[in-house]
Amino acid sequence: MKPRSRLRGFVRWLWVCVMTGSAAAGTVGAADIPFDGTRPAPEFPEGAEWLNTDKPITMAALKGKIVLLDFWTYCCINCIHVIPDLKKLEAKYPNELVVIGVHSAKFENEKLTRNIREAIQRYEIEHPVINDKDFTVWRDFGARSWPTLVLINPNGKIIGGHSGEGIFALFDDIIGQAVQHFDARHALDRRPLRLKLEKEKVPRPLLAYPGKITADEKTGRIYFTDSNHNRVLIATLDGEILEVIGEGEPGLRDGDFASARFFRPQGVCWDPVGNTLYVADTENHAIRRIDVARKTVGTLAGNGEQARRHNVEGRGREVALNSPWDLAKIGDTLYIAMAGSHQLWTLDCRTLATKVHAGSARENILDGPLLEAQLAQPSGITTDGRRLYFADSEVSAVRVADIAPTGRVDTLIGEGLFKFGDVDAKFPAARLQHCLGVAWHDGFVYVADTYNHKIKRVDPRTRELVTFAGTGQPGATDGSRLKAQFNEPSGLCFVNDQMLVADANNHVIRSCDLQSGAVTTLRWKNPGKLRQAPRSAPGAEVTLPLVKLSPQATTLTLALTLPPGTQLNTAAPSTAKFSSSDTKVIGVSGDVREWSELKMRIPIQPAMGRAAVRCDLDLLYCSKGNAGLCYFSTVRLVLPVEVAADGDKDPKVGHEILR
Repeated sequence: MKPRSRLRGFVRWLWVCVMTGSAAAGTVGAADIPFDGTRPAPEFPEGAEWLNTDKPITMAALKGKIVLLDFWTYCCINCIHVIPDLKKLEAKYPNELVVIGVHSAKFENEKLTRNIREAIQRYEIEHPVINDKDFTVWRDFGARSWPTLVLINPNGKIIGGHSGEGIFALFDDIIGQAVQHFDARHALDRRPLRLKLEKEKVPRPLLAYPGKITADEKTGRIYFTDSNHNRVLIATLDGEILEVIGEGEPGLRDGDFASARFFRPQGVCWDPVGNTLYVADTENHAIRRIDVARKTVGTLAGNGEQARRHNVEGRGREVALNSPWDLAKIGDTLYIAMAGSHQLWTLDCRTLATKVHAGSARENILDGPLLEAQLAQPSGITTDGRRLYFADSEVSAVRVADIAPTGRVDTLIGEGLFKFGDVDAKFPAARLQHCLGVAWHDGFVYVADTYNHKIKRVDPRTRELVTFAGTGQPGATDGSRLKAQFNEPSGLCFVNDQMLVADANNHVIRSCDLQSGAVTTLRWKNPGKLRQAPRSAPGAEVTLPLVKLSPQATTLTLALTLPPGTQLNTAAPSTAKFSSSDTKVIGVSGDVREWSELKMRIPIQPAMGRAAVRCDLDLLYCSKGNAGLCYFSTVRLVLPVEVAADGDKDPKVGHEILR
């Protein structure tokens, strides 16, 4: 939980339940809760930008709803932990509760609406979000830390608030009582709130927010997490997809490559000796083991539940972990960047003993003996074989930890929770902005300076920080390393004179040739294999306007328009399959067809009457400017037709693919 300093105008909370772990909220009785409210909730500011809705939302428009405000910032691991609880509450009270996300940014990069939009899609948030970049709503409601939750009754008055994570039991109890209270007064409006979700406005990428990447120098294979598709991919350096590991749906399930499940995995660590890939399965709070030879996935540590208490060590699947984000291996020991508890942990791969290695679990930047040092959401880890280097993201720092239990933690770059920027210099003047990845190479620590959209390099001997690649502006432009653009890169590794980058918000893997300095985007030779992405079928169903056609018509022309700046990918041809709801009225071919243009002439056999032509499209298309950035769309078009004497003899139908 992160404090926001120098804010005034706090309100006095009418109830605050400080929960740790799974403490029950049942001690809060209905008589103790001011359901009728204490004061009117302040109106949202005019002119603010909103997401997941096509128009600004007002308190007046929420009348009749129980409203839960979630004050968050998308860098914050505690805020990320709240999201599943919010989804459970939304599912339990779909007609009574409206959650409003209030995004009050910590970092400069997080103030931009386009970046909040990416975070909404990354965490699959489906409630309205206001960009509170100036902290107006924060001050009006007296928020004090991330995350803070404020409950508002159907009459627009504040019931109370709570700061911290682990909120489901508390709010489930109170919202349940509030529903009964206002139902008895006929004050609830159960009509659904109409929303326009961000995910409906953009195409679906073949990769979705790749998190971390590693490689095998000997074989030239690369291994990376396709995080939002809940899978791990194995590929060659020249772009051939070899293995897709994971069914695609979120879950914690062991098994073969096709049936195993992950949940937004991040870190990967390759062990060539055992032909084994270790995975930080972040939102499953687990460490997974992939046997590449046997093509199986198993769980080494983690019971699938987030640890609610600090420093509770254990063994194997009995221990609870807290958002493991990255991994490094030395000998038989896996070192874990445990972002959720602000610590480094170890996992003995022989005994499965899992324990704290560094960090007191207090969030800040404080050097000292391993278990006394303070860390802040470590999200990337690497090693030179003698020491551990890690990206301490919330303090925008690169730090180093000894391997020996008697060792200590020290800082190479970074000074505090609110000291960040984009400054190339020596410590203490150097600045990063929420760095997520690190990789050791030839005596230097390379850093994915995520919110600066750069790759930087730290010399551990001099503590000097310099920009290695990127302009500092988000984009997907290839070219020389200092002119190329990235978009929130989150992981990197080195192999065969190349630096590989998991360029998360661009949904691609980038390569920087260390000899020439050229940055390129990896193009997939067999992109069709990536269409195993989750939830790609069945696609959305779109009903087109009625078409009137003549019984003499022999063909129906369907013309597609792709999103601007994209074109069909010919490496994996797109397909279409046609069928009719009534073959007596209109007959069409049921064969799957391939095409290279955006027009299809469909043979038809019409007769008098009404029916519908169905077209199931499976499209693969890429950016014209960067052929490595590809998307897929699975959609069913339903075309109502009326066959009549005055109908069109050469009917043509157009459809714009929006996503």
